[in-house]
Amino acid sequence: MNERLRYGIVGAAIAALAVVPFVVSDSLVQFGINALLVATLAQGWNVIGGFAGYPSFGNSVFYGLGSYGTAIAMVQFQLPFELALVLGALLGVAAAFVFGVPILRLRGPYFAIATLGLSAVMGAVVANVPIAGKNIGLILPLFKGDRLFYELSLGLLVLATAVVLWLSQSRFGAGLVAIREDEDAAQVMGINTTLYKVFAFAIAGFLSAAAGGIHAYWITYVDPAGSFEGSLNVRMVIMTLFGGPGTVFGPVIGAFVLSAISEVLASKISTVASLFYGFVIVLAVIFMPKGLLDVIQGVRGSGVRYFGANMRRFRL
Repeated sequence: MNERLRYGIVGAAIAALAVVPFVVSDSLVQFGINALLVATLAQGWNVIGGFAGYPSFGNSVFYGLGSYGTAIAMVQFQLPFELALVLGALLGVAAAFVFGVPILRLRGPYFAIATLGLSAVMGAVVANVPIAGKNIGLILPLFKGDRLFYELSLGLLVLATAVVLWLSQSRFGAGLVAIREDEDAAQVMGINTTLYKVFAFAIAGFLSAAAGGIHAYWITYVDPAGSFEGSLNVRMVIMTLFGGPGTVFGPVIGAFVLSAISEVLASKISTVASLFYGFVIVLAVIFMPKGLLDVIQGVRGSGVRYFGANMRRFRL
């Protein structure tokens, strides 16, 4: 597809999404806010998990710190939302540097376990901090403006996707892909793998924390259980894998599709909705390990033989 045409389609899609809150019901706008924020989280995970190949289960830490950073700035220091959101996002970046330097020296399952433990510990730490409201949490000033939060969420997703697009075309992004394919070989080539991974972690931290800050002010309440919810990290991982890890638009498509299906199932049969993501993992691993975008390209080229070839290639 011609590059100008591709960018034209993307621009038209962004414009169409921007007018959605003016033509649909309030409930659909609220669904849109959730979908846009979780798509941003998926893009954040895509940076460290899709491009660098490090399966982080701790990105919910950045989301929680962004939520609390924004809430504390607004409630305890009476700062305006705009400044509080920036401070919350910067808190996520700072945490990425502090935690990333030691744990990104780990690889494979050791790294995954370390990030999973980090997510569990951080919620317990915040629950004992007086300025954060301990177990009770914090109540933010009430602001009724779903359209504003929708547009903010859309703008953040556009920024996240632009960052991923830059990664896909930059030397830094090529270095992350080299780390994903063979980290030892990347080191031999002269790539400072630790520095690259920490900066990728920081990008993921910024995007996740900013999404947390927007969500905190939207729902006007934060608490440790909700802000550091482990299932949120599972959702962003599944959405990225479903759409296509290491691609520009795969996580966005995965987030939108799975959010819509999950919402429909939750409104019909809540039990089925809770099992839905488990089935998605199994089916994605077996039939489309490279994501939905790869399926579209593969089926277009070889039809249903694509699925059989995938199963043989990955010895499933």
